[in-house]
Amino acid sequence: MRDFPPQTRAYTDRGAETPDTRTPRAFLWWMVRQNGGLFVAGLAVALIWMVPQTVGPWMVGRAIDTGIVAGDSAVTTRWVLALAVVTLFGACSGIAFHTVIVREWLIALYGTTKLVTRKALQLGHVLTRRTPTGEVLSVSGSDGDQFGALMEITTRAISQLVAYLVVAGIVLTTSVRMGVLVLVSAPLLVVLGMPLLRPMQRWQGVERSRNSELTSMSTDIVGGLRILRGIGGEDTFGGNYAGQSQRVRQSGVSAGRWLAAVESVGVLLSGGFVVALMWLGTREVAQGRLTVGELVSFLGYGLFLIQPMRTFVEFAQKWTRSVVSARKAVAVLGQRPPWVHPDDPAPLRADGDIVDEASGLTIRPGVLTMVVSAVPDDSAALADRLGRYLPSDEGALVSDEIPEELKGRAARRERSARAVAREEQARRDEERARLPWGVTVGGVDLSQVALDDVRRHILVSDTSPQVFAGTLRSAVDPLDRLTLEQAERALYTAAADDVYDALPGGWQGELEERGRGLSGGQRQRLVLMRALAADPDVLVLVEPTSAVDAHTEARIAERLGAHREGRTTVVMTASPLLLHHADEIVLLEQGVATARGRHADLLADSPAYRSVVVRGEGDVSVLAHHSEESR
Repeated sequence: MRDFPPQTRAYTDRGAETPDTRTPRAFLWWMVRQNGGLFVAGLAVALIWMVPQTVGPWMVGRAIDTGIVAGDSAVTTRWVLALAVVTLFGACSGIAFHTVIVREWLIALYGTTKLVTRKALQLGHVLTRRTPTGEVLSVSGSDGDQFGALMEITTRAISQLVAYLVVAGIVLTTSVRMGVLVLVSAPLLVVLGMPLLRPMQRWQGVERSRNSELTSMSTDIVGGLRILRGIGGEDTFGGNYAGQSQRVRQSGVSAGRWLAAVESVGVLLSGGFVVALMWLGTREVAQGRLTVGELVSFLGYGLFLIQPMRTFVEFAQKWTRSVVSARKAVAVLGQRPPWVHPDDPAPLRADGDIVDEASGLTIRPGVLTMVVSAVPDDSAALADRLGRYLPSDEGALVSDEIPEELKGRAARRERSARAVAREEQARRDEERARLPWGVTVGGVDLSQVALDDVRRHILVSDTSPQVFAGTLRSAVDPLDRLTLEQAERALYTAAADDVYDALPGGWQGELEERGRGLSGGQRQRLVLMRALAADPDVLVLVEPTSAVDAHTEARIAERLGAHREGRTTVVMTASPLLLHHADEIVLLEQGVATARGRHADLLADSPAYRSVVVRGEGDVSVLAHHSEESR
């Protein structure tokens, strides 16, 4: 059985089991079930490790009474050898136990990371609108570690509870009074520590929220460091980061105080238990109800039981932290995608006309179409609709963050109200997702096509693409399906020769995260090269040359049409250099298509088009003549 790395198919494989995100506790129980046989095996090994240790003090007592006190060296030797066998068995089973629980821990940790990754793939661009980046990173990293720790402590706590009950039974058969003392000690520890757990959980939740906010601030600062330096904003954002750091520290100190109180109760009661056991045992010996060997056994059990009692306190602490982490994980993993898979998906015919109802735009297949708009947001919104992406003003969820001033019952009521609001919002999103999308391809509305099929045939390259660390080849061809000739053709069309030359090693040259070692124009051409290399049936480019110089833009404009010949290409731009080479141009006014034609014709006939493209510079007749010559 292969259980590591954990196999996760949730969210992206249709029909795969998904986590139970109804409540934090339901999610934690789902995590336990996912470990399945490994959790049972870990518990079995833990019992094999712990239970034999319970006979150790009893064997020492018997060796004293039947061997040392009686002066029988042979009996003493037999008991010593038996104790050595138990000790050796315990050492071997302890090694096996440690191996299994570390495996449980890693499966829970990396399983959480995979779940978050799969959820990110399912939600795509919607995830960053709903959840701060720092929150996603915290769930994937630190919260996953908390779940792993819970798997470990749960296994250990159950095994030590069984050992505790075995010891209580042994003690009860020897002395009822001392057996009752053993049985009462652990429940008393839980009862006294319970009132401290709720404020500890609250402050740990505050610390967790503030820490995720701090992580988001750090990622934003690192991502925009170059811009911050350009506008002199380092001090302002650095001060904000320092202030948030102090808030995290303060909440950590407050959580630490309650944690220390819980620890103190555990130490106090476990120490008091040993003292009480010692006092009662000596009285029993003095009154002739216990032998010396039995007293030594009781003292050994007293020391032995400190470990389970401390484990119970540790379990309470880690359970509390895990509930806090599970609440955050549920907020991320419980989000529903704003798309609904059609009951009977229709195939996407990319060789048909593309019609956008909102703008009245019709895009003919196999044509290089360019869209001009005085308002860039209108053309960007059109690109989102063509790719079936949500508009930028949709997708946000009701926050699950509870104001820090709300405590106790008020906080629980607020949390419950927000959960109901999120569920209602998810229901409305699902209802809206079942409505027609408003963009048809070959007469089929995109809502009737499986989203995977839409993504496979229609590629939108917008103005805020991501560049990941790795080789140039992996950035351009992440699926490793291009031949060298195809990759070089994409590089030529995107005029990205200097990107290739700037990296030692060429295609195997290493890119930094977000392409930090490249200029803005180089990153833009790298992204264009990646989009061209994908060679989709429909390619939508949003301002693909806004950061490049005029000479480079002219080369891209000359090569783009030939590269995409026979395939549908839509470019959102107002650049005359690109527009000269368009097969057809559409003008958007207030989001509606009002004119279409070639560049020269629109320059001559459409004042609105001239106002966007020419911007009042130059003589229109000369520009029109130059455009016609360039054709």
